[in-house]
Amino acid sequence: MESGSGIRNDRHVSEVWKENFAQALMVIRTHRMRSGLLILGVAIGVMTVLGMVTVLSGLGKRIREDIMSSNRPFLHVARYDPMGGDEPYLDRFRRAKLTPDDARAIADETRSAERVDFQVSPGEGMRVLRHKGERTNLIQVIGVSQNFPYLFSILLDEGRFLTENDIERNRRVVVLGHGPAKDLFPNRDPIGTWIRIGSYEYEVVGTLQSRRHFIGSISDNFAVLPYTTFGKDLSSEYDDYEIALSVKPEYTLEEARDEITALLRARRKVAPGAESDFHITTSESFREMVENVTRYIGLVLVVISSIGLMVGGIGVMNIMLISVTERTREIGVRMALGARRTDVLQQFLIEAATLTGAGGVLGIALGLAAARGVTRLIRFPYSLPVLWIVVAFVFSAGVGIVFGLYPANRAAKMDPIEALRRE
Repeated sequence: MESGSGIRNDRHVSEVWKENFAQALMVIRTHRMRSGLLILGVAIGVMTVLGMVTVLSGLGKRIREDIMSSNRPFLHVARYDPMGGDEPYLDRFRRAKLTPDDARAIADETRSAERVDFQVSPGEGMRVLRHKGERTNLIQVIGVSQNFPYLFSILLDEGRFLTENDIERNRRVVVLGHGPAKDLFPNRDPIGTWIRIGSYEYEVVGTLQSRRHFIGSISDNFAVLPYTTFGKDLSSEYDDYEIALSVKPEYTLEEARDEITALLRARRKVAPGAESDFHITTSESFREMVENVTRYIGLVLVVISSIGLMVGGIGVMNIMLISVTERTREIGVRMALGARRTDVLQQFLIEAATLTGAGGVLGIALGLAAARGVTRLIRFPYSLPVLWIVVAFVFSAGVGIVFGLYPANRAAKMDPIEALRRE
């Protein structure tokens, strides 16, 4: 008997839910303009939030790809922490500079280093490149080794990259980024021509493909020389030297960092227990920094865009109060026929959740479509945020329940006799 009663109870509950849902759809059809405007308002709010999240997800992925550059884990060695750190600003530059010999020692004396690149970052700012009547805007000219394109996944467009022979012989050769190559040679092949940088002329041996970086064409505005040639022709006391290296697959970043730390401390004669006078940053540290930045930016933008949903919630409350007032007699009839207060409360909550849920579904479709269009336009990766789709729907329906609670509670507390007296 108890079992049969339980089945009837479950059937009664499911029938009530179906009836209330059907009633909610009937109300939407009856008051199309009012319901449509509310659904549209919620849809715009959901579309904004979901579109923002999707684009930001693509932005974060694009930034990680562009900043990380390398397809393999790598380490960056410098005199100081490139992401800040606690050390005083002036103390950073009092440290001894890294040297090409340090880079060679890492390549020859460690087991974990795969490819090693020595880089010279200019301390005197940017330069102008010239060829006959053409000139570039200010661009960065840096000294690198032959391993530079392998470490940072930079692809050649024409010609070749720097070779070990160029480095050893201090040859005056240059590889142009996509920007200066187009500025100086808009309608001709640049390979084999000579350009002027400062007081010297350099033979163009190669050009690089556009990196399609998230910061735009600025990322293509650079040129590279052999670091030995840079040191001979363009060096200044303000230049800084850095080492980048990829790690062999069989070693972890931590193992490689420990091995290189021990080597450099011995080479730079750092006393046992003293702080190292250099800093090694892993590719994972760069990745975490980027993720933290995009996470907080995303949180702020999502909170701002969620205001639209709150406005939609206020609209739900307003419309549901009007609906309760218009249907006072209907509520009285239902209660007179045996409907409990919980049934009336449930009815109006389901109506509110149906309205905002419909807006949520429409907003999800519009948000994903808008995000796909934006990511294609600005060439960001597009990823389907399944978790956020679920969150958006639940949140939109939840807005209806939260803001519909007061009108529903007001309807449930009506005196059926007073309600039946209403015209």
